[in-house]
Amino acid sequence: MSEDKSNNKSLAPDISIVVPLHNEEGNVERLWEEVDAVIPELEGSVEIILVNDGSTDRTGELLRGLVDKDPRVRAVELDGNWGQASAFCAGFEVARGKVVLTMDGDLQNDPADFPKSLAKLREGYKAVTGWRKDRQERYWDRVLPSKIANWLIGAVTKVPIHDNGCGLKSYQAEVVKGRYLPRGFNRFMPAIFGVKADEVAEIPVNDRERFAGSTHYGLKRIFIVLKDLLALRAIIATYPERERTLYATARTFGIMVALSVTGLAIGGQGIWWAAGLLPAGIVVFLSHLVCTNITRFTQTQRTKGFKIREIVEREESPVNPT
Repeated sequence: MSEDKSNNKSLAPDISIVVPLHNEEGNVERLWEEVDAVIPELEGSVEIILVNDGSTDRTGELLRGLVDKDPRVRAVELDGNWGQASAFCAGFEVARGKVVLTMDGDLQNDPADFPKSLAKLREGYKAVTGWRKDRQERYWDRVLPSKIANWLIGAVTKVPIHDNGCGLKSYQAEVVKGRYLPRGFNRFMPAIFGVKADEVAEIPVNDRERFAGSTHYGLKRIFIVLKDLLALRAIIATYPERERTLYATARTFGIMVALSVTGLAIGGQGIWWAAGLLPAGIVVFLSHLVCTNITRFTQTQRTKGFKIREIVEREESPVNPT
């Protein structure tokens, strides 16, 4: 492992491009080629941070080859599969640029959209997110659930973004530094980083079919999003501990009601079973989910939610193309 130069100001680039990858061996080379082609349009020095999130194919090997080929590339090897949210955060942690650009590693995002995203960010926004208006995916099991999820996320966060799931985003670096996300919470960026509605902009971006490999998402993500949404309002609140206490109190109240109703039912008051036990059980269940997710989020702030095994980079680590 080479020396970590993330705090070396003399080497700091203007822009960091962060891309998480999990089993994307068929996309690695083409990803680098497309990013390399657009870098001259970004008006600044650039580093390319490729995060290997526990791949079991040749992704890690290919990333090392890119480090040998291109001194701007830094390969971040995680010690397991921590999920896309954690892979992004690992990349943010080692990024040295004043601006951070992101995209998914499956090449459905188009790096050619980086220049206009960066230009919009430089208008004074804290974050810019891509909007895939013309989705190249099946409607009923991918696009429609995404539309519903985006509406719900906007309603909960008060940051109405049309396409939270788009990986192509740009941030002022201070927005993403020092905050860590549990698995799955990348769906709620940038609201979960504290960005307000008037501090984020959207731009239409190109959506492409996956070049190689297979998708890591399916219908089950709908239920995961709904579960995580229950806790999201509390997580992005100014005083999350206070809101966690509120939900914990609701859970305790639900348990007490459930026990009381059960006692009445056993004592022959059967009508109370039907009238009170079901809503009390719902309160207990939902409050438990919320408290569990809030705890998961606060623990992640302490543990980071990932472990970096190695940062593979050239010793000189230049940031300007040669």
